[in-house]
Amino acid sequence: MKWDEFKTWWRGAMLVTRREVNDQFKDWRIVAPVVGLTLFFPPLMNLTASGLVNMVTKYGALIVAERIFPFLMMVVGFFPSSISLVVALESFVGERERRTIEPLLVTPLSDGQLYLGKLLAVLLLPLATSYLGMTTYAVGLYLLQGWLPEPGLLAIVTALTTVQAITMVSAAVVISTQATSVRAANLLASLIIVPVALLLQGESLLMFYHRYNALWAAVGVYLVVTVFATRMGLAHFNREDLLGREIDVFDLRWVWQTFKKGFLGNAASLREWYRLCWEDIKLLFIPSLIAAGLMLAAALWGSHIVTSTLPMHSQDVTISVERLQKSFQILEHSMGSWQNAPVIWWHNVRALLLATAGSAISFGVFGILLPLLTYVVAGGLLAFLGQAQATSPLTLFAAYMLPHGIIEIPATALFIGSMIHLSAMLASPAHGETLGAFWLRAWGWWWRIFLGVIVPLMGIGAFVEAYLTPLITVYFLSH
Repeated sequence: MKWDEFKTWWRGAMLVTRREVNDQFKDWRIVAPVVGLTLFFPPLMNLTASGLVNMVTKYGALIVAERIFPFLMMVVGFFPSSISLVVALESFVGERERRTIEPLLVTPLSDGQLYLGKLLAVLLLPLATSYLGMTTYAVGLYLLQGWLPEPGLLAIVTALTTVQAITMVSAAVVISTQATSVRAANLLASLIIVPVALLLQGESLLMFYHRYNALWAAVGVYLVVTVFATRMGLAHFNREDLLGREIDVFDLRWVWQTFKKGFLGNAASLREWYRLCWEDIKLLFIPSLIAAGLMLAAALWGSHIVTSTLPMHSQDVTISVERLQKSFQILEHSMGSWQNAPVIWWHNVRALLLATAGSAISFGVFGILLPLLTYVVAGGLLAFLGQAQATSPLTLFAAYMLPHGIIEIPATALFIGSMIHLSAMLASPAHGETLGAFWLRAWGWWWRIFLGVIVPLMGIGAFVEAYLTPLITVYFLSH
């Protein structure tokens, strides 16, 4: 698209944005409650902060209150954006119910201009109220306690509040394009607010432990989810479907048949089904290479965290070789037990199932990030043993991780690669079918890969880890 064409396209989207913003600010029933609650909530948090300061001062724990101040600022920014979410939820389906969307849909504007214009319009109110609430809270806390946030802390809280609001609004607009009524859209809002609230709790822990740098990673996660949600909304938005959509009836039989179609494909026997599984592996070659690079980066990051935290050759972290050999003797006595393989297999599969559950509410992001945490820990462990001079990290990796890692590492790369491919599928247009049907078929395809390839590979890896790895570990490290 040339620059002049882009400017013309952008002006069309801005026409929709101006129309929506004018409609929002003309309706006092929208502006008054949102602004009123936004101005009421920060003084309430100021009183909470003052009460906490008075309580912890008695016990000499003033640092606890200082760590709570930025957390309450983040909560103040989250609260108005969650309230303003109702504007985004009814952006399309609300106009459809009020029968005011037909004149907009018959304009010569493209689907992309309509969608982006609506999205930008409903972003204004959540962001404005979040910034207003945070400013009111900061001013009130300065007057009551004399506390001002550091520039770096203010930047990270502002960035988190901004990306949280954008993420929630982007997901809400997607729901609005697919819901059949405002009531249904409001009920589906829990799929947005609950995951973000859970992430808010994790961010609060990082704030209490003063790990502000790690919060920038959370900003990156939000941005990835926002880009994906916006791309998915654009890919699946269709004005004809929006006008013709009626109330959906929950049909379990249809859900199962659609999912089964994606899971079985055209296979008529178990042999053909497995042939499809291994053909699907070809689609995951590039995503799996990307996953392998992410796994290596995670291990290097874990190693960097340990080496930058622990002093070189510190006596505090030195582990005697005798103690380490005793642990390997215990390992030698436990090796070859047939109970170990199922336990290890279930532990690995359970971790992947947890990542799968997280990916369902995060557009696949948690399905990618959670398995990488294992490699952060592995890289940190190898670096720690190297710092402690207990044994060579390369020797430990070759003896304790590589025997079963030859199988489990590619299986994990396939898992992460399948999540990347699944996210790309969900962000692709679904020609001739609804988003729900397309979503069910895509997940059916993913479960075929998971049950047909990844789970068996994890079983083989668990068997090797239970029987062969202890033998190799004891042999290498006892000599």
